[in-house]
Amino acid sequence: MPRFSYSAIEQSTGRELAGVVEAASVEAAAGTLKRRGLAPLAVQPENRLSPQTAAAQTAAGPARHPGKKRGAMVLGRILSQKELAVFTRQLGTLNKAGMPLLRSLEVLARQEKNKHFQPVIEALAENIRSGGTLSEGLQQHPKVFDRLYVNMIRAGEAGGLLTVVFERLAQFLEKSVRIRGRIKSALTYPLIIVIVAVGIVSALMVFVVPKFETIFATTLKGQALPLLTQLVIGVSNFLKNHVLLAIGLVVLLYVAGKFAARSRVGIRVLDTLQLRMPVLGDLFLKTAIARFARTFGTLLASGVPILEALRITRDTSGNVRIGEAITAVHDRVKEGEAVAGPLRATKIFPDMVPSMIEVGEETGALPEMLVRVADGYEEEVDNAVNALTSLIEPLMIVVMAVMVGTIVIALFLPIVRIIQSLG
Repeated sequence: MPRFSYSAIEQSTGRELAGVVEAASVEAAAGTLKRRGLAPLAVQPENRLSPQTAAAQTAAGPARHPGKKRGAMVLGRILSQKELAVFTRQLGTLNKAGMPLLRSLEVLARQEKNKHFQPVIEALAENIRSGGTLSEGLQQHPKVFDRLYVNMIRAGEAGGLLTVVFERLAQFLEKSVRIRGRIKSALTYPLIIVIVAVGIVSALMVFVVPKFETIFATTLKGQALPLLTQLVIGVSNFLKNHVLLAIGLVVLLYVAGKFAARSRVGIRVLDTLQLRMPVLGDLFLKTAIARFARTFGTLLASGVPILEALRITRDTSGNVRIGEAITAVHDRVKEGEAVAGPLRATKIFPDMVPSMIEVGEETGALPEMLVRVADGYEEEVDNAVNALTSLIEPLMIVVMAVMVGTIVIALFLPIVRIIQSLG
């Protein structure tokens, strides 16, 4: 029988416990713990997770990375979206197990390894201890909890559905992390290939080509070199004699691009180009639609008013063009129209999206229909990423081969001439 290490909360006393349980699967192990009056925090195979480290993880999420700053541009330099998803999942698990919210926050604060996030959890606990609500405490930390998070919790408090909202928030964050991870993984391999190709070509140009230039100068004695060889030698001499200038130009272009990307005009231009790029533009559009539908649907399902839900969805869209389209929809919904018509009028969203939303409005199941739209487009994003990866890998190898092959051919053309002259 497999053995699983676990970390759990004893519901009768609130104590944290760790140990080992035998069960057929992770789900069976979690069920055994619940029957014993324990609320599982983490359950994983014994050889993968020790009881000492289990308290820092959840049963459904990956391990935390203390101090990790990736994703901080979104959440404000405190924790990544992945860590926020784990925190939400843990808080929802404890709340579902019947543990009071204050006690849950105290437990999570004690086990938190991120030294920047731990004081935030302690502040949330102190706010509740003083008679405040969780949403009021969250609102005091806008760099960690955005408007979407705060408003969903507030709606859950008002409707007595906090446990359900925790689950929806955790699912929303986990799906968002998964999609970003898929896109990043698809772009990582081409980036590595580009870096390797640039390194190889630079090494050939700086160290190998000059040696061949010397050989050609002494052997051919002033004879004209082939045009391709002259071009390669010219680039080599420029890189060798102006290497600092070349590096400076690259750095200057990078810095200028970063500054331009932060301006209003730059952001608008980049977001427009992002949606119009060949191949990748369709992928970015599908990702934006999935994010819009998932955010809007999750907010509505949690009880957030439709106008507020549209404003929050606009602010978290991640693309200026999509945000402007949502603003236009918001303004017309405010005047009494339904969502589908104004959304179709923006001409950004494919016709299937407003059509499905129209069905949802007519049947009174708009939140559920939005979630279906999100699921469908997330699946399309997965398929597009897989297709893109299979296309890019051989394409990048061909590009790298052409670059290196061009240099090799340029160097061998004069050698052929030398051999012919000797013959």
